[in-house]
Amino acid sequence: MSEDCIFCQIVAGDIPGRTVYEDDTVLAFLDANPLSPGHTLVIPKAHHERLNDTPADVAGAVMSTLHELVPAVEAAVDAPASTVAFNNGEEAGQEVPHVHGHIVPRFEDDGGRPIHALVTDRPDLSDDELDAIESDIVAEQA
Repeated sequence: MSEDCIFCQIVAGDIPGRTVYEDDTVLAFLDANPLSPGHTLVIPKAHHERLNDTPADVAGAVMSTLHELVPAVEAAVDAPASTVAFNNGEEAGQEVPHVHGHIVPRFEDDGGRPIHALVTDRPDLSDDELDAIESDIVAEQA
């Protein structure tokens, strides 16, 4: 628990939230500043700043909850689709340093864009560069 984290304060009940799901590990609530009707945040109750810091079992519980909530959120607001995403670190746009997955219901002509529109200045990587990145990622897991 982090005293200065707004999500930890919601978990503790110090700040009200519109809870849509709760168990021993995970809490899900409506975003106070939604991108669309039904925008839901799914968080671990324990404070972990990034996915990298989150134990595998807790991350699995968050993902399982997302899996269960996506159809419920879409049905509740009659959305034909949703964007499900994590901003992992400040440079990625994470505004609250507590792991949270977004369920953003999507509608035709909602003005939203696909995830590939996040970055407009894409790198032009050669096959050798891609091979080196692949190798480095595999090596990091060892």
